[in-house]
Amino acid sequence: MIATILLAATIRVSAAASLTDALGEIARRYGKDAIVFNFGASSLLARQIIEGAPADAFVSADEQQMNRLQQRGLIMARRNILSNTLVVVVPADSRIAIGSPNELIAVRKIAIAQPDTVPAGVYAREYLQHAGVWDRVASRIVPTENVRAALAAVESGNVDAGIVYLTDGLSSRRVKIAYRVTNGPKITYPAAVIAGSREKAAALRFLDYLQSDPARQIFRRYGFLLP
Repeated sequence: MIATILLAATIRVSAAASLTDALGEIARRYGKDAIVFNFGASSLLARQIIEGAPADAFVSADEQQMNRLQQRGLIMARRNILSNTLVVVVPADSRIAIGSPNELIAVRKIAIAQPDTVPAGVYAREYLQHAGVWDRVASRIVPTENVRAALAAVESGNVDAGIVYLTDGLSSRRVKIAYRVTNGPKITYPAAVIAGSREKAAALRFLDYLQSDPARQIFRRYGFLLP
């Protein structure tokens, strides 16, 4: 009797930094293929893919970055899998009381992801602009490489406050959530298979799994919202 051994595929997934913890746990529980992640700012990941960096799937923290790839014919099997919301965080031992955007005006340093390109920063700036305080806090903004770097700046005490995703605020014991943004921009996480991937079937299988009940339970536990 001849036994055929099927080796699992290895798929490369470029994913928004805010997904680091949740996707890490999901990958550990996913038994079908090996997953290699490249976490970072969605804008940086999109640029890498456009420039030809190897990837089999992309999960973005906003639709704009996915649109860049779609306009170039670089993706397939696109779907929206998650949503999120913004929170204002301060160091866990901080005595600063912040409950509204107007109270951010008195804060000396506020960390957000790069507001010109990185989705978390773009969302944060949109929120502050809509609240009418951006012009008064812009000089106090400390831009960071991605949302996890903004969280780290608050954790270290190098800044007095930060605007990050709810999922990031919940992930750290070194910060506390000052308040949740209830009227912020819509935050959507689209996912897609990279059209030039050599592992399209495996990549699609993984994206399908991200919409399964076991994966959704994990996402919910980390604070993500489901569309």
